[in-house]
Amino acid sequence: MEHQPKKKATIYDLSVLSGSSPSTVSAVLNGTWRKRRIKESTANLIRDLAQQHQYTANLQARGLRSSRSGLVGLLLPVHDNRYFSSMAQTFEAHVRSRGQCPIVVSACRDPQEERHTVETLIAYSVDELIVAGATDPDGVHALCAASGLRHVNIDLPGTLAPSVISDNYQGARMLTEAIICHFSQDMQLKADELYLFGGRDDHASRERIRGFRAIKRERMQGDADKCIEPTGYSPNTAQTAFERFYEREGKLPRGLFINSSINFEGLLRFMSQHPDEAFADIVVGCYDYDPFGSFLPFPVIMIRQDADAMITKAFQILSENRPAVRTYLIEPHLVPPRTALKGPLDAIKDIE
Repeated sequence: MEHQPKKKATIYDLSVLSGSSPSTVSAVLNGTWRKRRIKESTANLIRDLAQQHQYTANLQARGLRSSRSGLVGLLLPVHDNRYFSSMAQTFEAHVRSRGQCPIVVSACRDPQEERHTVETLIAYSVDELIVAGATDPDGVHALCAASGLRHVNIDLPGTLAPSVISDNYQGARMLTEAIICHFSQDMQLKADELYLFGGRDDHASRERIRGFRAIKRERMQGDADKCIEPTGYSPNTAQTAFERFYEREGKLPRGLFINSSINFEGLLRFMSQHPDEAFADIVVGCYDYDPFGSFLPFPVIMIRQDADAMITKAFQILSENRPAVRTYLIEPHLVPPRTALKGPLDAIKDIE
């Protein structure tokens, strides 16, 4: 005889077992029991029974009844990037602290996939959505607005919904200044030895390029425009750009402003194909943070974007009744060479 799977317990089963009404059981399980002045002993009994009988809430059914599913979404451009994975870790901690369930998805920097993914999240009745680094944030907004989904942009701004982003201009100024200052008086960096690689035509890249230009002109009086090599966000295209430069000049620039950790990966791929002499005297500034950069054989100055502050501000905005459509700037942090900082994974307890 085939083994039949055990039937899942329902609210009504727990009601019979606890001797409480279904509405009391529901209030305990959704965390509103204190507002209804239900005894703590009753709440503990119901929670124990729910655990013993492996009760799980049907979130879709709950969403149909209350228009609240308990699901909160985060739409990322990519997963395989320390900045965005750190953002996801922080997001999940915030959502779980509110007694809700986090959903993290990516759309691979594809505007069509962004809209399709958001349509799917809306179909599952997510309560709120944080849109990170979207290629077309205003297109995403149109879908959210049509369905009444509360949402906020982070990392890249839109024009139709509130946005929380890094102060990329100020961060680029700090990073460019730090690269220049790292060189000694005897080995000063010349204007034509400081280049920016990476990024594309998005708000973050434009602001970083603007900050790079500003400091270079203030400190070096050089032409910053000819020292900018946009490569997109791809290790392969960044590696190709470094190869072309090396073939043309016979060396790398002594000062390198790398627009993201994705482009930094392209630099490391280039380096793996060349002798150490090709990069013996360089100083690298990376507009992203990765602790492994602290242990490379050349100085790496990094910008750490404050993902925790961005996520916190995003949830503050989502809690407002009528949030203003404006862009909030979060200051990033400069990380000196040979520095490894703690991250969100440090909050996770070791499992023996």
